[in-house]
Amino acid sequence: MKRALLIAGPTASGKSTLALALAQQFGATIVNADSMQVYRDLRVLTARPTEAEQRLARHELFGAIDGAENFSAGRWLARVKEIMSAGSPAAPILFVGGTGLYFRALTQGLSAIPQVPEAVREATRALAEGETSQALHNSLARLDPVTAERLRPGDRQRILRALEVFAATGSPLTSFHGAREAPLLAPDEWAGLFLAPEREALNLSIDRRFRAMLEAGALDEVATLSARGLDPALPVMRAHGVPHLIAHLNGALSLEAAAERAKIDTRRYAKRQFTWARHQMPEFAWVAPEDALAIAAQLLEGFHAAIP
Repeated sequence: MKRALLIAGPTASGKSTLALALAQQFGATIVNADSMQVYRDLRVLTARPTEAEQRLARHELFGAIDGAENFSAGRWLARVKEIMSAGSPAAPILFVGGTGLYFRALTQGLSAIPQVPEAVREATRALAEGETSQALHNSLARLDPVTAERLRPGDRQRILRALEVFAATGSPLTSFHGAREAPLLAPDEWAGLFLAPEREALNLSIDRRFRAMLEAGALDEVATLSARGLDPALPVMRAHGVPHLIAHLNGALSLEAAAERAKIDTRRYAKRQFTWARHQMPEFAWVAPEDALAIAAQLLEGFHAAIP
């Protein structure tokens, strides 16, 4: 019996609107599968569902994590397991988002990397404070040269992750890549759709949405985030638009230039989402956004028909 419908697609393709319509029609739970919408600091800039929308259906993992945390795919998967265990097996679950790694973890499992104790994580990051990313990369190269070779010297977050694993286990990160945990969803328990708008229409949608975000208070939201003084390497500080709007707030860019760079950055990200889906998500059916509601409803009706 299928339990879940996975709705993926590039940013600004209409995933959230589709999910809400389906959740209301079928009594489904919407689970966030977007790595930025998990953070409570950025409702506007990540296009998170509004409070009014969230009252219309059960939503999980939206704005649930503080921006000071690095919420990994492994932690997301652990929370999803709790949500699935607590829900009714007769009610479908809609996993909705644009983070391909989350979908792959859900359907294929993750590498069996041991959990890093919080004390080890904090100690590693404390030692890293004041160190450049290049210096941290050099340290990793001495401890785990294979992983260091795979990472850019500027990829501070992944370098720190590899250092944390080594500090916790005494073994390089690559030593755990062969083993994988069983996926939460077996192949016969889910169906997947990838919303694939025409590229020109998607680019226009991205541009319109960013303008709307600014009108809705995105700049104030980023100013509040910036005032927290968080580590620039944290995921929330690298959300699309955040670095550019901070540069504007610091006087380095005009608002017009910051907005234009944010739009370009987002369009490039959408292109990478298409590429990921093409190579990493072959089980997902590609659909035009205007056809998605009818196709998804038909799939969910099949879920209900299979329930005894």
